[in-house]
Amino acid sequence: MLFKKKGLFTVSDAMRVIEIASREDPREIIIMCEAIDDEAKRRLWDYAKGVELMADLTGEERSVKMEILEGYVSDKVKGIEL
Repeated sequence: MLFKKKGLFTVSDAMRVIEIASREDPREIIIMCEAIDDEAKRRLWDYAKGVELMADLTGEERSVKMEILEGYVSDKVKGIEL
């Protein structure tokens, strides 16, 4: 899943991404933004680690790859606008 945000990516944006991702169950989450808050970055990484830990506890083979692209937001790339 690709999420795009022009401007600063904040904690509230991270919570929206986590809410959508928990319903969709993606294998990979890509965040494309101009800048990201440190707290938002930590929330996203904590979500990815939490998914791994819960999968280990339940015996599932599940993980989420988290990638954050910071600097430029392309209008040509299709993704979920925040």
